[in-house]
Amino acid sequence: MIKTWRIAANKTEEVRFDNESSLDAITRQLPDGYYSTFRTYDSCTRVIGLSAHLRRLPGINASSLRRHLIQLLDHFLSDGLSADEARVRVTLAFEGKLYISIEPLKRLPSKVYEKGIHVETVSIQRDSPRVKSTSFIGQSDEERKLIKKKGIFEALLVKNGRILEGMTSNFFYVRDDILHTAQRNILLGVTRRTVIRVARGEGIGVRYKPLALNQLSVLNEAFITSSSRGIVPVVKIDDVVVGQGSVGKVTRKLITSYDEYVLKRAERIDHGT
Repeated sequence: MIKTWRIAANKTEEVRFDNESSLDAITRQLPDGYYSTFRTYDSCTRVIGLSAHLRRLPGINASSLRRHLIQLLDHFLSDGLSADEARVRVTLAFEGKLYISIEPLKRLPSKVYEKGIHVETVSIQRDSPRVKSTSFIGQSDEERKLIKKKGIFEALLVKNGRILEGMTSNFFYVRDDILHTAQRNILLGVTRRTVIRVARGEGIGVRYKPLALNQLSVLNEAFITSSSRGIVPVVKIDDVVVGQGSVGKVTRKLITSYDEYVLKRAERIDHGT
């Protein structure tokens, strides 16, 4: 079950929608605006990179928003709506209204991380790649439905023959034990930044370079990243098998190191309230 609240001054009001099947379904029924989505840790008390998530909402009172998050997550847990952790989306409408939607965290099956996923490339683009705007959810709705119907995990956005990012994620690839990712014309994800930091801490080189489609066959490894899913290995892009068709050593190392990092470094929601 997903719950949504509208926040106005010190007033919190629960709102309902005709379609509450997913966070995206709810977002499509809200006024256009900015948003950020993240998962919780430690029984809904911590979030990795929370300050960075909140900076995506221009002019927001971060301390006040943190207090609302604490209150609503506590309510969410006490009502038995979430067994342990939650997935949260905060939306700031261009008109100024603030919404918080919370659903129980649905973890991916372990086989996804052990075996990897299949993704496909598409030509749709974000109008403003640096801004996380709700309008892109509506613009990409048909593609989301299509890949779901085809059983494909994620779509990768391509521009000028180069893979930039995922529709709901950032994209990384490995060649010669060096980690690569695009730097321009993408949404600079909070998890992306964390993965780069973790990689450097492990002595893995990082290079900012998008992947050309004609280089798919020479990849060693690839993966996507997002706040709710962490690092998800990619073993097939379109009809091209990545590397040996299995999760590579660099990706495995980063998954382990990332999981350890976020458990230690996730930011307390009540920090700065």
